[in-house]
Amino acid sequence: MSNYFVIGGSSGIGQQLVAQLVQSGHKVYATYNSHEVISENPNLSYHPLNVLDESISLDFLPESIDGLVYCPGAISLRPFARIKPEEYISDFNLQVIGAIKVIQSSLTKLKLGKNPAIILYSTIAVQMGLNFHTQVAISKGAIEGLTRSLAAELAPTIRVNSIAPSLTDTPLAASLLNSEQKLEANALRHPLKRVGMASDIANMTEFLLSDKSTWITGQIFHVDGGMSSVKL
Repeated sequence: MSNYFVIGGSSGIGQQLVAQLVQSGHKVYATYNSHEVISENPNLSYHPLNVLDESISLDFLPESIDGLVYCPGAISLRPFARIKPEEYISDFNLQVIGAIKVIQSSLTKLKLGKNPAIILYSTIAVQMGLNFHTQVAISKGAIEGLTRSLAAELAPTIRVNSIAPSLTDTPLAASLLNSEQKLEANALRHPLKRVGMASDIANMTEFLLSDKSTWITGQIFHVDGGMSSVKL
C-alpha cells in the first residue's frame, strides 16, 4: 500500500484517479476546495484546501507520501484581446503558483516516500497553436518548464512528469461538450475519433505513480487521441 496525495480530487480527472488508486489498494489523501466531500472508506480521506490561500497547511498528511498529483485547473477560451492581464495572473496563480506551494510544502514527506513521484497536468495547447487558448497555454507552458526543471533538481530521489491531454469529458470542459453536436464535432477532430475520458488520463497518471515507471522522469506525455502528432 502506498500513500498518495491528490490535490483537487473531488471531480473530473482527480475524482476518477482517487477511485482507481483506492480500488488498487492504496491510501489516498484528497482535497476539495468549496464543496465538502466525505468518505466512509478507511483508505480515503478528503480535506479542505484552497491553493490560493496565502499559506496552506498539510497537517493531515502522514509522515511520508509516495506520490503527489496536482489536478486544479481552468479552461477559459476567449480571444486574446478580451482577456485582461489580471485574468492571466489569476489563472497562473491557480495552475502554477498553487502547484509550487503544494509541492514545496510536501517535499520533506515526499523524500521519505518509496519511489516518490510528482504528476502535473499540461495541455495539448502548449505544443499546438490553438485559437483562443493563450490563457491556458501560458500557464501550462510554465508547468512543462517546471516539470523538466524539477525533475533535474529532485533526481534521483523524486520523479517528476506531466500529462498533456486534449479535450477530455469532465465538468471542466462541460460547456464545450454540452450537446451531441459539440461532442461529435470534437470527437471527429481527433485521429481516434473520440474525446478523452477521465479514465484515459487517470490510467496514465496511475502508471506514472507506480513502480512500473521508475526509470521515467522529466517527460511530458501527450494523452490526446493522436491529436498532437497524427494528421489523417
